[in-house]
Amino acid sequence: MSDAIKHECGIALLRLKKPLQFYKDKYGSAFYGIQKMYLLMEKQHNRGQDGAGFASIKFDVAPGKRYISRVRSNQAQPIQDIFTQINGRINEELTLHPEFQNDVEWQKENIPYIGELFLGHVRYGTFGKNSIESVHPFLRQNNWMHRNLIVAGNFNMTNVKELFDNLVELGQHPKELADTVTVMEKIGHFLDDEVTDLYQECKINGLSKREASPVIAEKLDIAKILKKASKNWDGGFAMAGLLGHGDAFVLRDPAGIRPAFYYEDEEIVVVASERPVIQTVFNVAYEKVQELEPGKALIIKKNGSFSLEQILEPLEKKACSFERIYFSRGSDAEIYRERKMLGKLILPAVLEAIDNDTDNTVFSYIPNTAETSFYGMVEAANDFLNQRKNQYILDHRKTLTKEKLEEILSVKIRTEKVAIKDAKLRTFITEDSSRDDLVAHVYDVTYGIIKPEDNLVIIDDSIVRGTTLKKSIIRMMDRLNPKQIVIVSSAPQIRYPDCYGIDMAKLEGLVAFRAVLELLKENNRYNLVEEVYKKCKAQEKVKDTDMQNHVKEIYAPFTDQQISDKIATMLSSSDIKAHVKIIFQTVENLHTACPKNKGDWYFTGDYPTPGGNRVVNQAFINFYEGKDARAY
Repeated sequence: MSDAIKHECGIALLRLKKPLQFYKDKYGSAFYGIQKMYLLMEKQHNRGQDGAGFASIKFDVAPGKRYISRVRSNQAQPIQDIFTQINGRINEELTLHPEFQNDVEWQKENIPYIGELFLGHVRYGTFGKNSIESVHPFLRQNNWMHRNLIVAGNFNMTNVKELFDNLVELGQHPKELADTVTVMEKIGHFLDDEVTDLYQECKINGLSKREASPVIAEKLDIAKILKKASKNWDGGFAMAGLLGHGDAFVLRDPAGIRPAFYYEDEEIVVVASERPVIQTVFNVAYEKVQELEPGKALIIKKNGSFSLEQILEPLEKKACSFERIYFSRGSDAEIYRERKMLGKLILPAVLEAIDNDTDNTVFSYIPNTAETSFYGMVEAANDFLNQRKNQYILDHRKTLTKEKLEEILSVKIRTEKVAIKDAKLRTFITEDSSRDDLVAHVYDVTYGIIKPEDNLVIIDDSIVRGTTLKKSIIRMMDRLNPKQIVIVSSAPQIRYPDCYGIDMAKLEGLVAFRAVLELLKENNRYNLVEEVYKKCKAQEKVKDTDMQNHVKEIYAPFTDQQISDKIATMLSSSDIKAHVKIIFQTVENLHTACPKNKGDWYFTGDYPTPGGNRVVNQAFINFYEGKDARAY
């Protein structure tokens, strides 16, 4: 993606179902769980680089012994940092006590982080500062083992203020207005209630507090707690939690916006945000890894039992399509096929832009994640060229000479790696004019491969703000002196903010929105902006369920092509010699390519939860009133 946007967070939960001695005997180490957690998190490095956290729980330890360990980092390489700390502690203890190198029982009792239950998180911050306090997992501590709660998730809630107020009504005093803290405290409140009720039941039956503890652990109803806690949640979420005594859960939002996959066998239960991560780390087949269904919770009891419970009534499934276009690793078999299909489906529009002149066209891509879509586009271009060859041969079969046939068959689709990203370059200067000059050199180009009569077709995953295209890529491509530069987006126009985890919170940051404002001005229809503002303001006190997305009306007067052409004009400039054209994927083609992930609200404005309409209207109000603020 040429415009960097912050990615999704990633979660990893691992439960070892056998005693630690089993893993020592079979795999050579009692630290098997820690090693696998490192891999699960590192394989999801693409999902978070702002911070990482790790938590573990030991089962059945004696009172007075530490059974919960947690480490978090917001350093430049946070995953490496936390596992350096973990390995440092392990090596320190084993260096001091080499006689216990093979004593699993001693290791569990004396070395932190070793245990049976683990939770990891990699983070891209979409809200607030990147302080260590913002890094998951979050920990809610209590002297009662059952009331200790560790939470980490990939989520954004659209109604944090409402959830905060609900906690206040319950008599709590939350320490901050943040969705992670609010969600954790909501779960914690109903966890406390459940533990209290079970203890009272044990007390009536004549059990002491010590005798009641294992009974509470066995009877604790995680599904009941989650149903109460999540009743009013509005957002996209894959929420993971550990309880101090050993229960664990992962809950997915009812529209399936955020992803979660799991695998279970006689040795482990594992959950991660991406399927190929589990496949790779545990060497299991694609079909063995299951998707957690929308609104369901995967619940693992301390006794090792595993169940799936419907917590929230499922809505129409609107799994985030950006997962398929960009966020998730392309090593997932389905995602790889879908990205290739996105490239194939957009070729007809490309052919129209170049007047079917594939002989004088070079196809390339913006590194590195657009590469798979590029392969799909080139495959489709080769099919087109082969059809053209076949037709010529059929039309001239009676007069075709050997030389002419060889000439026809030798024609190939021209593909080159034109743009090369300089991964080492950092735009460390903040003063605008100097910084712009640096941005212009983020990409290098390959000289000597473009002729003056050539079209240069460059495919990108998506175009969000257009900043890098305007200040770097188009300028660099123009130095090659092509006749025309065609920028192809494998995603449709991004017109609306996201409120479920992607850092696209402000309308004015989107190039499609800025383009439509220019069109309104040019067509003397800018009064529509004030009309939409008034409609958005009129809904400020309306219930979320009754709200409409009035921002759609801003785009209604213009066709997709008109908006695309205006974007092309805005991203070009008078000193660019080549003609610049920009092509976007259609929403219909997106759904064809990614049939299981139809979450498209950032393209269509069709938000999957009621809170989405409130957020987009508030984003428009903020824009109109000149407030540099988030809408949620």
